[in-house]
Amino acid sequence: MRHFLTLKDFSKDEILQMIDLGLKIKAEVKAGRFTPYLEHQALAMIFEKSSTRTRVSFEVGMYQLGGTALFLSSRDIQLGRGEPMKDTARVISRMCDMVMIRTFGQEKLEEFAKFSQVPVINGLTDKYHPVQLMADYMTMIEHGKDQNPIVAYVGDGNNMAHSWLMLASKLGFELRVATPKGYECDPEVVADAMAFAKQSGATLLFTDDPKEAVRGADVVTTDTWVSMGDEAEKEKRLKDFAGFTVDEAMMKLARADAIFLHCLPAYRGLEVSEEVIEGEQSVVFDEAENRLHAQKGVMVWLDAKRKAC
Repeated sequence: MRHFLTLKDFSKDEILQMIDLGLKIKAEVKAGRFTPYLEHQALAMIFEKSSTRTRVSFEVGMYQLGGTALFLSSRDIQLGRGEPMKDTARVISRMCDMVMIRTFGQEKLEEFAKFSQVPVINGLTDKYHPVQLMADYMTMIEHGKDQNPIVAYVGDGNNMAHSWLMLASKLGFELRVATPKGYECDPEVVADAMAFAKQSGATLLFTDDPKEAVRGADVVTTDTWVSMGDEAEKEKRLKDFAGFTVDEAMMKLARADAIFLHCLPAYRGLEVSEEVIEGEQSVVFDEAENRLHAQKGVMVWLDAKRKAC
């Protein structure tokens, strides 16, 4: 049985298999065909962090696959009243066929998976956001940016930056990560990515100069500077990230046909300008829709692996 906790757990071929499956299912849906790949199955969705795209995409995705999804906030279950994660895992995994968790610490997710009898999916942790990267790469494929691309990530060295490092180092493309001093990526994640890059041929560049990262890029992406849990240091962060806004001047340094990605929600005027996110190069709403389709590919792939055990 396989879980989907971080992209570091998968080979290039496995990542592409899931994305190809998502594209296939998306094409079927667009043609009006809804194949019940997960008929009569139940997905438990545990949310310790709120979400728009994660909840809607998983819930609608499970419905389109013929199953059902249960929304479980920490207020709705005993986990929020102190029940051990391992007990919650053993109970829910005896009643449901798959579990998606959106939480804070990666270690909580991994503990749940350790005691679960069914596949567990990372809907987001403070360390990784792998389902978002599946949607991002699907969007790159659809816009012709998957052949030896140069991707520039500008912003905080957070879970999105970590996930881009895993994707690039597994698939073998060039990633340039620009973060302000003091906001670099986790050294452990960087070390893992560098090791994978030696095998895949990926090029990883780290800089504190966003212009250096963006110059000549095929894809420019960013994320909020103030994630959930960072609100107390908002004013300091806004000062430290001065010069890291992806605006029209910065996008002009990229290739003329470059696309702009953002996982959303976006704070216009901070990490990205209104002109860029609403501009012709922005594909953020294609990207948001692809959360639905990419995650269906992940769920159907995991279900096939579980049945093969």
